[in-house]
Amino acid sequence: MNSPHATQIQLHINGQPHQVQGPCTVAAALAQAGVQATRRSATGQPRAAFCGMGVCQECRVSIDGIAQRLACLTPAREGMRIEVAA
Repeated sequence: MNSPHATQIQLHINGQPHQVQGPCTVAAALAQAGVQATRRSATGQPRAAFCGMGVCQECRVSIDGIAQRLACLTPAREGMRIEVAA
């Protein structure tokens, strides 16, 4: 359902442009873009946002060149560059 305050945000995920509906978090933007995992565990298992409040830290990504950012706590914004390691 579209909110009357929804806007389209263009961001880049692993170098590819994506349009997502905002306002939202980076984790929600990744989900809208079809990204199912944000990183791999030490044993190679795919990991993604689980708790949605920064406790589990499974949603760590690089944002605008800064590593280990929590996607679930970071608001998505126009032009953002997100790198996922999955």
